[in-house]
Amino acid sequence: MKILAERIGGTLNRLIEAVVALLMLALVLDVWIGVIDRYWFHWQLPWPETLARYLMIWAALLAVSSGIARREHIGLTSFLMKLPFPVRRAVLIVIDLLAIALFAYVLWFGVGFAQSGASRQAMIFGATLEPFFWAVPASAFLAIVQLVLVLLRDQGLQLDASVEASA
Repeated sequence: MKILAERIGGTLNRLIEAVVALLMLALVLDVWIGVIDRYWFHWQLPWPETLARYLMIWAALLAVSSGIARREHIGLTSFLMKLPFPVRRAVLIVIDLLAIALFAYVLWFGVGFAQSGASRQAMIFGATLEPFFWAVPASAFLAIVQLVLVLLRDQGLQLDASVEASA
Protein backbone atom coordinates (compact mmCIF):
# COMPACT_ATOMS: atom_id res chain seq x y z
CA MET A 1 0.00 0.00 0.00
CA LYS A 2 2.86 2.38 0.84
CA ILE A 3 4.52 1.86 -2.54
CA LEU A 4 1.25 2.34 -4.43
CA ALA A 5 0.48 5.54 -2.48
CA GLU A 6 3.98 6.84 -3.20
CA ARG A 7 3.68 6.03 -6.90
CA ILE A 8 0.22 7.61 -7.29
CA GLY A 9 1.23 10.67 -5.23
CA GLY A 10 4.41 11.17 -7.25
CA THR A 11 2.61 10.88 -10.57
CA LEU A 12 -0.14 13.25 -9.47
CA ASN A 13 2.44 15.69 -8.14
CA ARG A 14 4.38 15.71 -11.41
CA LEU A 15 1.15 16.42 -13.30
CA ILE A 16 0.20 19.25 -10.93
CA GLU A 17 3.70 20.73 -11.13
CA ALA A 18 3.47 20.70 -14.94
CA VAL A 19 0.15 22.53 -14.79
CA VAL A 20 1.58 25.05 -12.31
CA ALA A 21 4.60 25.56 -14.59
CA LEU A 22 2.29 26.23 -17.55
CA LEU A 23 0.23 28.66 -15.47
CA MET A 24 3.41 30.46 -14.41
CA LEU A 25 4.57 30.65 -18.03
CA ALA A 26 1.20 32.12 -19.00
CA LEU A 27 1.50 34.54 -16.07
CA VAL A 28 4.94 35.73 -17.17
CA LEU A 29 3.77 36.17 -20.78
CA ASP A 30 0.67 38.01 -19.61
CA VAL A 31 2.69 40.40 -17.43
CA TRP A 32 5.09 41.06 -20.30
CA ILE A 33 2.16 41.84 -22.58
CA GLY A 34 0.94 44.30 -19.96
CA VAL A 35 4.37 45.92 -19.68
CA ILE A 36 4.81 46.17 -23.45
CA ASP A 37 1.30 47.56 -23.74
CA ARG A 38 1.83 50.18 -21.05
CA TYR A 39 5.30 51.42 -21.98
CA TRP A 40 5.68 50.74 -25.67
CA PHE A 41 2.53 50.32 -27.73
CA HIS A 42 -0.02 52.10 -25.49
CA TRP A 43 -2.85 49.80 -26.57
CA GLN A 44 -4.46 50.25 -23.15
CA LEU A 45 -5.47 46.59 -22.95
CA PRO A 46 -7.90 46.13 -20.06
CA TRP A 47 -7.27 42.44 -19.32
CA PRO A 48 -3.57 41.70 -18.54
CA GLU A 49 -3.70 42.77 -14.88
CA THR A 50 -6.90 40.88 -14.16
CA LEU A 51 -5.76 37.76 -15.99
CA ALA A 52 -2.45 37.86 -14.10
CA ARG A 53 -4.33 37.94 -10.79
CA TYR A 54 -6.36 34.84 -11.59
CA LEU A 55 -3.42 32.93 -13.09
CA MET A 56 -1.45 33.64 -9.92
CA ILE A 57 -4.31 32.49 -7.70
CA TRP A 58 -4.70 29.22 -9.61
CA ALA A 59 -0.94 28.57 -9.62
CA ALA A 60 -0.48 29.34 -5.93
CA LEU A 61 -3.43 27.27 -4.78
CA LEU A 62 -2.55 24.28 -6.97
CA ALA A 63 1.02 24.40 -5.65
CA VAL A 64 -0.28 23.69 -2.13
CA SER A 65 -0.74 20.01 -3.00
CA SER A 66 2.84 19.84 -4.28
CA GLY A 67 4.09 21.10 -0.94
CA ILE A 68 2.01 18.44 0.77
CA ALA A 69 3.27 15.68 -1.53
CA ARG A 70 6.86 16.62 -0.75
CA ARG A 71 6.17 17.28 2.95
CA GLU A 72 7.65 20.75 2.50
CA HIS A 73 5.09 22.63 4.54
CA ILE A 74 5.97 24.34 7.80
CA GLY A 75 6.21 22.09 10.83
CA LEU A 76 7.34 22.33 14.43
CA THR A 77 9.69 19.37 14.30
CA SER A 78 12.00 20.30 17.17
CA PHE A 79 9.15 19.90 19.65
CA LEU A 80 7.89 16.68 18.05
CA MET A 81 11.34 15.07 18.04
CA LYS A 82 11.44 15.36 21.85
CA LEU A 83 8.33 13.18 22.15
CA PRO A 84 8.65 9.40 22.55
CA PHE A 85 8.36 7.52 19.25
CA PRO A 86 4.79 6.14 19.70
CA VAL A 87 3.46 9.54 20.82
CA ARG A 88 5.28 11.33 17.99
CA ARG A 89 3.84 8.93 15.44
CA ALA A 90 0.32 9.34 16.82
CA VAL A 91 0.62 13.14 16.84
CA LEU A 92 1.83 13.20 13.23
CA ILE A 93 -1.08 11.00 12.13
CA VAL A 94 -3.54 13.21 14.01
CA ILE A 95 -2.03 16.32 12.38
CA ASP A 96 -2.53 14.76 8.93
CA LEU A 97 -6.12 13.86 9.81
CA LEU A 98 -6.78 17.40 11.06
CA ALA A 99 -5.32 18.82 7.85
CA ILE A 100 -7.60 16.52 5.83
CA ALA A 101 -10.57 17.81 7.86
CA LEU A 102 -9.50 21.42 7.26
CA PHE A 103 -9.22 20.93 3.51
CA ALA A 104 -12.55 19.04 3.47
CA TYR A 105 -14.10 22.10 5.12
CA VAL A 106 -12.51 24.38 2.50
CA LEU A 107 -13.70 22.03 -0.26
CA TRP A 108 -17.25 21.94 1.09
CA PHE A 109 -17.61 25.71 1.33
CA GLY A 110 -15.40 26.31 -1.71
CA VAL A 111 -17.90 24.60 -4.00
CA GLY A 112 -20.60 27.04 -2.92
CA PHE A 113 -18.14 29.90 -3.30
CA ALA A 114 -17.25 28.79 -6.83
CA GLN A 115 -20.89 28.39 -7.79
CA SER A 116 -21.61 31.89 -6.50
CA GLY A 117 -19.16 33.14 -9.12
CA ALA A 118 -21.64 32.13 -11.83
CA SER A 119 -23.78 35.14 -10.94
CA ARG A 120 -20.83 37.54 -10.93
CA GLN A 121 -19.48 39.03 -14.10
CA ALA A 122 -15.85 39.77 -14.77
CA MET A 123 -16.23 43.23 -16.21
CA ILE A 124 -13.11 42.97 -18.31
CA PHE A 125 -13.62 39.49 -19.77
CA GLY A 126 -17.40 39.59 -20.14
CA ALA A 127 -17.56 36.14 -18.56
CA THR A 128 -18.54 34.86 -15.15
CA LEU A 129 -16.04 34.54 -12.33
CA GLU A 130 -16.96 30.90 -11.74
CA PRO A 131 -13.97 29.33 -13.54
CA PHE A 132 -11.61 31.51 -11.54
CA PHE A 133 -13.35 30.77 -8.23
CA TRP A 134 -13.07 27.01 -8.81
CA ALA A 135 -9.39 27.30 -7.85
CA VAL A 136 -10.41 27.11 -4.18
CA PRO A 137 -12.32 23.79 -4.17
CA ALA A 138 -10.07 22.23 -6.84
CA SER A 139 -6.95 22.92 -4.80
CA ALA A 140 -8.64 21.73 -1.59
CA PHE A 141 -9.62 18.47 -3.29
CA LEU A 142 -6.07 17.91 -4.55
CA ALA A 143 -4.70 18.72 -1.09
CA ILE A 144 -7.00 16.08 0.44
CA VAL A 145 -5.91 13.48 -2.11
CA GLN A 146 -2.23 14.23 -1.50
CA LEU A 147 -2.70 14.22 2.28
CA VAL A 148 -4.35 10.80 2.15
CA LEU A 149 -1.54 9.50 -0.06
CA VAL A 150 1.28 10.85 2.13
CA LEU A 151 -0.50 9.55 5.23
CA LEU A 152 -0.61 6.09 3.68
CA ARG A 153 2.98 6.43 2.51
CA ASP A 154 4.53 7.81 5.71
CA GLN A 155 2.18 6.44 8.40
CA GLY A 156 3.48 8.98 10.90
CA LEU A 157 7.12 8.06 10.33
CA GLN A 158 8.15 11.03 8.15
CA LEU A 159 10.24 12.76 10.82
CA ASP A 160 12.12 9.60 11.72
CA ALA A 161 12.75 8.87 8.05
CA SER A 162 14.11 12.41 7.47
CA VAL A 163 16.43 12.11 10.50
CA GLU A 164 17.75 8.76 9.24
CA ALA A 165 18.24 10.17 5.72
CA SER A 166 20.21 13.18 6.99
CA ALA A 167 22.45 11.09 9.28
